[in-house]
Amino acid sequence: MQIKNILFYPLLAAVCAVSSCGGVKKDPLQVAEVVQKDQLYPLPAGSVRLNGFFENDIQNSIEHWTKGVMPYAEIVEFFRTGRKQFALGEMWGKAVRSGCMFYRYTQDEEIAEVMRATVKDMLTTQRENGSFSCVPVSQQPDGAGGDMWERKYVLLGLDEYYRQIDADPEVLKAMEAHAQAIIKQIGHAPKVELIELGWSSNHIESATLMEPFMRLYNLTGKTCYLDFAKYIIETGGAMGYNVIAQAYNDVDPHQMGGLYPKAYEMMSLFEGLVDYYRATGDEYVRRAVMNLYDNIRTKEITIIGNGGGDQPYHPQVYGEAWDNTAFEQTNPNITRMMETCVGVTWMKLCSHILRLNASPKAAADIEKYIYNGLIGAMKPSGDGFSYVNLFNGEKVTNLGWGTTFGDLCVTCCNLNGPMGLAYIPYVAVMQSQEGIAVNLYNNLHADARTPKGNSLNLVIEGDFPHSNKITLSFNPEKQERFEVKLRIPEWSKRTIVRVNEKDVEHVNYGEYLCLDRKWNTGDKVEMEFEMKARLINAPRGSNRAGDAFQAVVYGPIVLARDENIDSAYNQPVQVIADEEGTVAVQAVKPTLPGTRMEFIVPTTDGSIRMTDYASVNGWQGNKICTWLPRKQ
Repeated sequence: MQIKNILFYPLLAAVCAVSSCGGVKKDPLQVAEVVQKDQLYPLPAGSVRLNGFFENDIQNSIEHWTKGVMPYAEIVEFFRTGRKQFALGEMWGKAVRSGCMFYRYTQDEEIAEVMRATVKDMLTTQRENGSFSCVPVSQQPDGAGGDMWERKYVLLGLDEYYRQIDADPEVLKAMEAHAQAIIKQIGHAPKVELIELGWSSNHIESATLMEPFMRLYNLTGKTCYLDFAKYIIETGGAMGYNVIAQAYNDVDPHQMGGLYPKAYEMMSLFEGLVDYYRATGDEYVRRAVMNLYDNIRTKEITIIGNGGGDQPYHPQVYGEAWDNTAFEQTNPNITRMMETCVGVTWMKLCSHILRLNASPKAAADIEKYIYNGLIGAMKPSGDGFSYVNLFNGEKVTNLGWGTTFGDLCVTCCNLNGPMGLAYIPYVAVMQSQEGIAVNLYNNLHADARTPKGNSLNLVIEGDFPHSNKITLSFNPEKQERFEVKLRIPEWSKRTIVRVNEKDVEHVNYGEYLCLDRKWNTGDKVEMEFEMKARLINAPRGSNRAGDAFQAVVYGPIVLARDENIDSAYNQPVQVIADEEGTVAVQAVKPTLPGTRMEFIVPTTDGSIRMTDYASVNGWQGNKICTWLPRKQ
């Protein structure tokens, strides 16, 4: 496996007692007081069951990665005997975090047993000062090695295990000892300042401790963890740059943090800031988070729902930095873009915004990514994800930060991809104080509660996105008045909604349709989306050579030409569209068994075949063309 050698990365080769802490300890899983409550809440574990489209991907990843080749024991060994390159200790927490979220969805006891075994193994590595670290106490804190980043992920892994699988007091005790070791080492003099530690030029990765410390505060109510989060905010989140203040002041993402606006790490920090806002109601923090979210979605996110690139602003960050990518996405000088770690973390940040504000925009952002970028990065074999995705040429690659275990290549993106899959059922249907919200329209069964606490079963049928028609069947335990929010997609300019065969008026795209009525068992809502194929012109970035491209999008699905079925996949064409940009495509039976959707697309030189971007298999070297060169 090749490993990167770039400006901000080194050249790589392949229980103590918890000190007293202010606040009163809560019962297990009882969160600290919340000042700012969410408008939407995830349904309880095991409440949602998908059918078909994404379920196949989830089970593929579970069987071949989480319960398959994932080398848990080898990664735990880093915490006993050391790591051979920086930040490898992140791998354990990422793998356990996604495994526990998969368990939350499936309630599969085999997953639980895998998680129990590796957590038990990890607990035996806790050092004499309470830390889980890949370096001995005498060498802590290890800056260039990424010690803070690694310790963050151990906390996140243990936290997810405690929440989803086993609220074992010994696990919480270990988490607190680990956190206390960080508090004792990190802070104002004579301690070591957090932003002096890290492998990058601005050390933003170390500030991502914000997220696990806020989660620990929520579990315990102990103010020392909230105080440490306040300290992180005081640092500004990066050495030499206050990225929180930059977000508050509406600075574009690619201009934040100096030469290292690392997309993944920046959003990880802001995930923790959302929890800080929930705990404190700090308006300054809320505005910073919302500004960053809005600027990412408008200035960085591409047509497949991911962002970041290596041209023209930050080539030295290897395609993992914000780079004004929404406008630069057709820049032909780009060689790497849209890291899977970025896409999954964007999805997680969107889920926070969705919960906090009941934001249909955030749900739309998630939809765009999961149908295109997320499953488009997954290996058909289920045992990993691409490091990055490209639109044209080589779609996928293992090339990036990571290591090998025998013949198995493990990268940060192999480990983060499953988390994205686990979040699909987490956000598909959510609870509100008034009722429920439906965010995604795949076939599923969901068990929720009404505002009075009665059970409510929801079934969605219709084979979306293969079909534009779906039916939602509602089965409340008792007749009751409550609200059902239905997200009306931005891409469906005219959506027909019928409740028990009666048309609903004032259905506005890009918003929630709120159906506030008495619901009875057997009530049905029919929805018919306007799933047209649309021709999209290239955005105008900094390079005029990127202007002469067009893309075809069908509903939420980005289409592409696939060299596996079309040897002329990258030849210039002029797609035929009407004045509104609508393309008269024809759905056909896919040529290849692994393809989800395939269409005949008209051009001035005859028809071409295009498939959904996600289905194009580039793992054997065949290429893709998503942004079509326009025939002059």
